[in-house]
Amino acid sequence: MDEFTPWSDEDAARYRAAGIWRGVPLGDALTETALAFPDRVAAVDRERRVTHGELLAEADDIARGLSALGVGPGDRVMVQLPNVVEFLTVTVGLFRAGVIPVFALPGHRESEVRHLIEASGAAGYITAGRFQGFDYRTLARHAASLPGVRTVIVAGDSEDLTPLSRVRAEGAGGGPLPEVDPSGVAFLLLSGGSTGKPKLIPRTHDDYLYNIAGCARALEFGEDSVYLAANPAAHNAALGCPGVLGALLVGGKAVLAASPSPDEVFPLIEREGVTHTTVVPALAALWTKVAAQRPVDMKGIVLQVGSSKFDEQAAGRTQSALGCRITNWFGIGEGLLTYTRLDDPEDVVHGTEGRPLSEFDELRLVDDELREVPAGAVGELVTRGPYTINGYWNAPEANRTSFTPDGFFRTGDLARLTPEGNLVIVGRAKDVINRAGEKVSADEVEGQLRGHEAIDDVAVVARPDAGLGEAVLAFVVPSGGPGQAPSLQEVKRYLAGKGLAAFKLPDEVRELPALPRTPVGKIDKVALRATAASGRPPERHTPDGPARRPSPA
Repeated sequence: MDEFTPWSDEDAARYRAAGIWRGVPLGDALTETALAFPDRVAAVDRERRVTHGELLAEADDIARGLSALGVGPGDRVMVQLPNVVEFLTVTVGLFRAGVIPVFALPGHRESEVRHLIEASGAAGYITAGRFQGFDYRTLARHAASLPGVRTVIVAGDSEDLTPLSRVRAEGAGGGPLPEVDPSGVAFLLLSGGSTGKPKLIPRTHDDYLYNIAGCARALEFGEDSVYLAANPAAHNAALGCPGVLGALLVGGKAVLAASPSPDEVFPLIEREGVTHTTVVPALAALWTKVAAQRPVDMKGIVLQVGSSKFDEQAAGRTQSALGCRITNWFGIGEGLLTYTRLDDPEDVVHGTEGRPLSEFDELRLVDDELREVPAGAVGELVTRGPYTINGYWNAPEANRTSFTPDGFFRTGDLARLTPEGNLVIVGRAKDVINRAGEKVSADEVEGQLRGHEAIDDVAVVARPDAGLGEAVLAFVVPSGGPGQAPSLQEVKRYLAGKGLAAFKLPDEVRELPALPRTPVGKIDKVALRATAASGRPPERHTPDGPARRPSPA
C-alpha cells in the first residue's frame, strides 16, 4: 500500500545537516517545553485554563489510556473536536503514543466522517458531546458502525459511549510511552478537495516541527506570546503556523475561541492579551466593520491574513481600523508557506504574498506543459522543499497528477513573481471554492446534486461575495422544464440530508435552460464564473455549431 512517500535519503540528510530537521518527535519537543515552563498557562477555552504541566500530564494519561484500549503506534484515530482544551490534550496525547491523528473539522458530518475513516483506515474516533447546538454523539455512533473502528471516545457528556475521562483514568499512574520515529507520519491533514472528497496529507514529525518553529521565528512569537485560534484549530494555519501547537512549543499561551464572531473574540483579545492571530480576508473585513461600533484594542497585534486573496484596499482599511500589524500569507496544507516580513514596506504587505519560509523551498512557475514561464509572467506554482509533501496518503492515482516527474507539488494556483522575488497569487486553476476560508469542492457538491430528481444537470462555481470572499453558486438545469428548478432551501435540505457539511451548501441557486459547453462538449466553467460575477447569461458553445447565448433564466 502506497500510504506515505518519504523524502529521499539525500534530501533528508541535507535537511538534517542544515539543522532544518531536528530528528525529534513532536511529542518529545512539546514535552521539553512543558517541563521547562510547567506553571505557565498553556491553553484557555470557555470552560478551562490549564498550565503547560497540567496539559502534558493529561496528554500522557490519554496516551497510556489509549494503549490500554489497544490503540497503539501507527494506528490512525480521527479527531473531530472543536476549539476546546481537549483538542490539545488529545492531540499531544496521540503524538506521545505514536498514534496518528486524522484531523476532521467541526463542521463535517456523516458523509465526511465516513469518507475520512475509510480513506485513513482509522481504528478510532474522538469527538465532543455537544457543542454550539450540535450533538456530536450522533456522529460518534455512526463512526462506531463503520468497519475497522474499534474505539469511539467522547469528551464531555458521552451518554452510552466511552468518555474521555475514563480513558484518562485508565492511563493515570505513569508508565513508559513508546519511542516515536521522527521521520514517520505525525498526523493527517485534509486537502482542499479539488476533485471530490478531500485527500489526506501526511505530515511528519520532522517537517512539521520545522513548520511550527519556522513560523514562530518569522512572527517573533515567543514565550510571552498569546495565540488566538479564531478559526478551527484543526486547520493548518491555526494548528501550526505557528498556531496552537506553536504556543505549546515556545511556552506561550493558546486561546481557543468557540467561534470567530467579534462578540466572542474581541473580549478574548483584550482579556487574554492576545499578540497573534490568523484570519481569512472575509473575517478581517467583518472585524473591521464591527470595530467601528465596538472598538477593540489590537495595537501591536500581529494579524496573519491568508487562505484567499487579501485585496490591497481591504488590507489598508483593516490595518487602519484595527491598528494591528499585518502580515500577508500564502499557504497550503501540503506544505509551502510564503509570507510578507514584519519589516516589509506597506506596498509589499498589502500587494503580495511575500517570500518563502525556508531557504530550501524551491518554487517554479510553469505553463500547461510544465515549462517554466518567462520572468514576470503568470504560471502555475509548483514547489518542493523540507516541509512540502511528496505524496498524499494512499492515493497513487492522485499522486500521479499532483506531482511533476521531478517531484514538485502542483499547487493549482496561478501566480507571478515580482522583480524583488515576492509571490503574487492571481487565481486558481483547480476547481475549489474558498468560502470564508473553508475549501468546498465543486465536484463533490455537483455529484450529490445530480442525484436530485428535479435536476437534469448542474454546475457549481464560485461567486464573488463581499462577506464570504467566495460564495457557492449552483447553476441547475431542471428536469421538469423552465421554472421547475428546486429552491435554494430545497437544495440545502437535500444536501444536508446527504450528510454534507453546512459550509458546503450552496448560497445561491440559478436556473439555466442548458449549461454552456466548450467546443469539445465539456461544461464551460469559465463562462459560468463570468456569469456568476456579472449576472449576464453565459456564452454557450456547441461542438457542431457557433456560439450562442441562451435566454435568461
